[in-house]
Formats: sequence, structure tokens, C-alpha cells
Amino acid sequence: MSARIYLLGAGAFAVGTSAYVVSGVLPDVSSELHVSLTAAGQLATAFSLAYAVGAPILSTLTGRWERRTLLIAALVLAALGNLIAAVATNYPVLIVGRVVAAFGAAIYTPAATLFATGLLPPEERGRAVAIVFGGLTFALVLGVPTGSLLGPTLGYKGVFALITAVAVLVAIVERAALPKVDAPPQVGLRERFAGVTDRRVQTVLAITILGVLAALSVYIYIIPFLKETAGLAGNATSILLLLYGVGGVLGNVIGGRATDRFGSIRTLIVLLTGIIAVVSTLDLTANSIGGAAAALFVLGLFTWAFNPPIQNLLLELGGGLLISLNASAIYLGAALAAVVGGLVIDMAGLRFLPPMSAVLTLIVLGLVFTLRRDPELEEIEHLEPEEDCVTVTTTD
Repeated sequence: MSARIYLLGAGAFAVGTSAYVVSGVLPDVSSELHVSLTAAGQLATAFSLAYAVGAPILSTLTGRWERRTLLIAALVLAALGNLIAAVATNYPVLIVGRVVAAFGAAIYTPAATLFATGLLPPEERGRAVAIVFGGLTFALVLGVPTGSLLGPTLGYKGVFALITAVAVLVAIVERAALPKVDAPPQVGLRERFAGVTDRRVQTVLAITILGVLAALSVYIYIIPFLKETAGLAGNATSILLLLYGVGGVLGNVIGGRATDRFGSIRTLIVLLTGIIAVVSTLDLTANSIGGAAAALFVLGLFTWAFNPPIQNLLLELGGGLLISLNASAIYLGAALAAVVGGLVIDMAGLRFLPPMSAVLTLIVLGLVFTLRRDPELEEIEHLEPEEDCVTVTTTD
């Protein structure tokens, strides 16, 4: 596999860390800026909502840009957002930094995916996409634990400054190592949203939004949750978050293989049932470091195995443009997670987050069963999906 593909994955790691690291520095933000934990959690909302809204709009506006230039611009924009966050002395400026960083990420991820698939022949494109998205997965594995570990030493400003440096470094290397790539055919906003009129597509996107809401409403506030349930803090929580990330990496692989073997809907039923079992007992299992370690590892595995069957369903229903809408749905769910989680904390307390998550996941499971009763979808699940191929020309 070309080193250029791994370089694109490094860029995805940079912008992905920008998204995930905030969960690891929430206590520091709350303490230094004198805002509530709930308010600090809205930093995740700002990033996710900006990504969800910005992804289709920015992809359309930059559709005619040469691809290498677009990638560099996206990384520079993400770096600028993190730099703003690093120098922010008040909460509103920090929010602005998160929004700017999200716009950079919203441009970079789909552009890097298309770039990767355009560099390789069709038989290698699947692995290329996996490497790019692997950068996002490793951002989860390392981003939150790094924020939790370095936050007490560097402060949240130092953590965001470090991400700025990484994004700038990757931009410089990509500028030197990547070839120029012509823009693909232009796709308008109307074409991007055309598939949403299908009731089944609406159901799958709702599954994504509610599933992410259920998972992240707990995960965003997992550090204060573990402190309350098991008295854990500092390095202990960093190790536990790392275990969650390792479970996520493994789950991503298992989810893809299970989807290929058993189909999307059956895989989702098993995964959602497992998530319900884990989150509904989290208040009991997370009262010791051993119990919390096991619970978070399994939760990461089930949660991150969720994406492959969802993407496969959308490919069956309409192809690549629906995948881009699913990315917006993921970040919309993440935006809602910080808001809903914060409301639950304010109204009932941290320990009510897992039961709320279990109820939401049960609703998602119900939506999956409605898809299972669809005879047309049941039929196409047993067919090979058409490959979405994009051919681009490169100029060194």
C-alpha cells in the first residue's frame, strides 16, 4: 500500500483528534474558565453541529478545487481552529475555535477518502478507505486519553496547541508528498439530499443519529462519571479510555466482517442488544477499576462495530452520496449527545446517563426491526452492492 495513503490517514488522525480530545479536557476547561461541566461539554456540541451542517455545504462550495490544495487548506483551517482554542481566554472564543476546527475536519475527511480511492486501482480502494478512516479510529484511541493525560500538565490550551502543531506538520508533508489531483464531477446540494426522500434512508439516518446520541451522551461525560462511580481520576481514567479505544479499533474490524457474513440488519440487532446490556448495567460494573475496564472495552467494541453495517445499508439503498449524509448524521447525533447528556446531568445527575442511553438504544433497535420487515431491503441485502468508483487524474 502506498505511503501516500497512510499520509492521508495521518491527516484524518489530526482532524479526528481535534474532535475527540475535548472529552479528555472537560474538567480543565470547566475549572480554568469557571464554567459548569455541562457548559464545557457543549464544546463537543459546537464541533459536531458545525461538522454536520458544514460537511455537505462546504463539499459543494469547494467541489471544483484541485484536491491537494483542498486537503492542505482543510488542514490549515483545522490548525487555525485549534490555535484559536489554544489562545482563548474565555468561553465564547473557545467555541469559535471549535467551530473553525470542525469546518476544517468537515472538508478534509471526505476529500481525503476520495483522494485515496483515486490513487489506487479498484481492487485496492477498500483498503485505502479503511486506512483513511483508521486515522479517525486511532484519533479516538489516542485523542481522549492524551487529553486526559496531558491536560493536568499542559492545560487544555497546551493540548490544543499540540494538535495545531500536528495538523501543520501533516499539511507540510502532504504538500511535499502528494500529487495534484483534479476535482471530481461537481455534485450540487439537491443531488446530495435527493436520497433522503426514501423512507428507508430516513430510517437508517435516524438510526445513526439516535445511536450516536445514545453512545456519546455517556462517553462525553465518562471521566466525571467514573470519578463519581469508582473515584477514578488522572492516569487511571486515561488507561480506561485507551481500553475503550482499543475496543473500538477491534469493533470496527469485527463489524465489517460480521456485516459481510451475516448482513447489516442481523449484525445491528446483535450489536444494539449488546450495547443495551452494557449501558444498562454500567452503574454497577463501573464501581471498580476492573469492572470499569471491562465495561468500557466491551462498550467501545460494540459501539464502533455499529458503523460498517450502517454504511453497508446505505450503499445498498443509494450509494456514496448517502454515505456523506451519514457522516453529517453522525455528527448531528454527537452534537445532540452533549446537549441531552448535559440536560440529564442538570436534572437528574450523572448516574442517570446510562439508563437514558439504554432507552434510546432500545428505540434504535425498534427502528432496525422495522427495516427487517421491509421485503425489498431484505432481498437486496443478499445481493452484492454496486461499487461506487471515482476515477481521477493525477499530476505530480
